[in-house]
Amino acid sequence: MPTNRTADFLRELLVRHVATWLPTALHRSRRVTVALAWAGSDGGGAEAALRVVAGHAAQVRGRQVTILVLADEAADLPARLGSVEATLPPEVTVHLLPGGPGRLPVALKAASVAGSPLFCFLDLSGPAHAEVLRACANGRNGEVLLHAASSARPALGLADFPLVAEVTPVLRVDGGVGDASAAVGDVEAGVVAFGSRSDRSLEAVRDALWTVGAELGVRYRDPAGPAAPPVDVSGNPSLEPLSRILLAELRRSGPQPVTDLRRHTLTATVYRATDANQALTDLLTAGELTRERESGRLAGDELITPTP
Repeated sequence: MPTNRTADFLRELLVRHVATWLPTALHRSRRVTVALAWAGSDGGGAEAALRVVAGHAAQVRGRQVTILVLADEAADLPARLGSVEATLPPEVTVHLLPGGPGRLPVALKAASVAGSPLFCFLDLSGPAHAEVLRACANGRNGEVLLHAASSARPALGLADFPLVAEVTPVLRVDGGVGDASAAVGDVEAGVVAFGSRSDRSLEAVRDALWTVGAELGVRYRDPAGPAAPPVDVSGNPSLEPLSRILLAELRRSGPQPVTDLRRHTLTATVYRATDANQALTDLLTAGELTRERESGRLAGDELITPTP
């Protein structure tokens, strides 16, 4: 880990999320920071992220964007970034720093990011360390998208990220090998995790995962359920597993508003928030659930109750 396909997958996921995060952050603040750190090679991710920033030049004008890049094992990175930096507006400052993800807390402190929106992307070779994740939290102003060898959920919770989502990407590799639970030709590419305080960001990351997964033929498995078959996100995946999960959650916890069930879908499954609405509709049609209102679209504040 990572394989070339993993690097391609991570690069496309990073690009899509930066394209979503940056305009929102610039709307909130005149000063934002993007921190990118790889334990090994960046796989083209650094210059791809810079191109996204260059594409938002009109929104960047009059503001300040700081980009920190750490990737010790990419000797050609200065040359690759140089050509992209020339296309950036003057409000964007890029700092290429020595070291990998472990150096990020020092880099963020030196950049004085406190109080402003911060997005961190980490490609780790081992577990996620609490000190690094706390730095990414930036008080209440940061969020982090990371790739690790194993679950980062406990560490993200300890780092004060109240909303955490994880998936295990399952890549199809010609002639490749995976672990004992993976089918022939499949390989599990660690865990992709996201920590945030924003439901909207949580939805955006999940939508990006599904878009990239469909484009690159990547399926997803819940790290908490390694024996479950991975979900193929291309086409129209079956929502029966999600329906069972939501029904079990309602029977365990009692009536909940739609907003909470959408959040549970994002934090406890590999599905999207829009899939939660459809799964709830299917369960209502089947008579497994009841709703407050007789008809119309499911509203976020509408209470859903399991039938006896």
